[in-house]
Amino acid sequence: MLALAATSGLNVLTSCSVQKSADELPLPGAVAKELEMPDGSTIRYRAYEHLYYVTNVEDSAYQYLNLYIPESVYESGGADVPIFFRTYVGGYRAAKAKEPSGLDASGRALQEGYVVCIPGSRGNDSAVEDDGKKVYTGRVPAGLLDLKAAIRYLRANDARLPGNAERIITDGTSAGGAMSSLLGATGNSPLYEPYLEKMGAADARDDVFAAVCYCPITDLDHADMAYEWLYQYADPTVRPLTGEQQEIAQELAQAYPEYLNSLQLKTADGTLLTADNYLDYLKTFLIRSAQKARDEGCTIPDGIGVILNVVKRGGPHGPQGAQQGQPGAQRPQGPQNFAPQEQGDFVLDIDLPAYLSYVATTRELKTPPSFDAMGVLTDAASPENQVFGDADGGSANFTAYSLRKATGNPTAEPDEVLRRRIYLMNPMNFIADQGSTKAPHWFIRHGARDRDTAFPVPLNLATKLMNNGYDVDFFLPWNRPHSGDYNLDELFAWVKRVTAAP
Repeated sequence: MLALAATSGLNVLTSCSVQKSADELPLPGAVAKELEMPDGSTIRYRAYEHLYYVTNVEDSAYQYLNLYIPESVYESGGADVPIFFRTYVGGYRAAKAKEPSGLDASGRALQEGYVVCIPGSRGNDSAVEDDGKKVYTGRVPAGLLDLKAAIRYLRANDARLPGNAERIITDGTSAGGAMSSLLGATGNSPLYEPYLEKMGAADARDDVFAAVCYCPITDLDHADMAYEWLYQYADPTVRPLTGEQQEIAQELAQAYPEYLNSLQLKTADGTLLTADNYLDYLKTFLIRSAQKARDEGCTIPDGIGVILNVVKRGGPHGPQGAQQGQPGAQRPQGPQNFAPQEQGDFVLDIDLPAYLSYVATTRELKTPPSFDAMGVLTDAASPENQVFGDADGGSANFTAYSLRKATGNPTAEPDEVLRRRIYLMNPMNFIADQGSTKAPHWFIRHGARDRDTAFPVPLNLATKLMNNGYDVDFFLPWNRPHSGDYNLDELFAWVKRVTAAP
């Protein structure tokens, strides 16, 4: 059915005029394999590899998935076993379908007895050669479409393959975390249907059961503004900027409140969030993070903005506390329930400017604009500029602000086609949209010293989901930089909880 050839190291497809649907594509035999885990244990599993999930394969290096089934699940049929869908997208680059690793959640998922799917997908660097011309195949929204097509393949072949396609849990980090959030927010949206039909994706649903999103680099059309709005409060000596950079940073920071206010986000008690009270909201999550670290015995250095209240043994009236000359301070009520204790300390507050300055000392902050940089103060294209570019390899500005700076035209706007593509890559556009099926369960993590995007980006995502009634487990893990698939005990305890039979 598919004739694939290699030319100059790039993959080329020649397809016959008669195509089968993706749920009728050939299924190879399962191969027995083993994986040695860090604890010395060995996992035996079966592998289905190189399963092409569309009939019109444009780039055979990426448009397939691998499926891995624990031996016991394979022998029993495993029709009710959840499927852990792990994407390795990073930097909006192409990602090949890998084998499971004992060093991340893919191996742990096998160890826990779940079916593991690892899809390949195109990205800003994927290309094929067509009549001697290099064609870039992975420009937005191609990578997301590939992942959606892989999910449709699993659903269409649910009866042929082990695992329950009604229990798909996506997992990704950074740009992969963004893809996971998009998969969770855009299920079955008709806006993607023409693209998927053209690709030859299966005629099946593409909604998922749960989305695991580590440090999602998302809401790209507002990420530059969020970054400057937040880090304007850091000590300028830890982020020295040129005069031109300062001007850009100030203009972006001033533009963010309008967007933030437009979201109409609310706290758990129904308080409307605005640019005026948002930083206090953010602090509650940082306080929760620092408190958990203290309760686990971590030492928090002085001078980073964490204000502790020391609780000492008291007399007949219970513990007494003191902080900054305030006797008898009470333990604050926050998002975490604290066990009673006679002595110890708790986090009273966060001096946010001091804390943001600390974050900036752990890794140098980005220069403005952080994402849509091309043509503003540099000619270099960011990975995001590249992924919004065209099939000829050109890059594109995806915000009106940067486009106007790059062109010198004060009224310039992305054209209609690009605006549509930008819209399709922002999960915030779909959370309240009745036209898409959202994942009911969300696990979102962003390190408490991760500066790759600003804290409001993941926090807005989590808050909007919570405001719309979805089950969200959101946390800013203390002292964690930009990374993913950590604290796997916590992750898989959550997976076990949400997938448990009602």
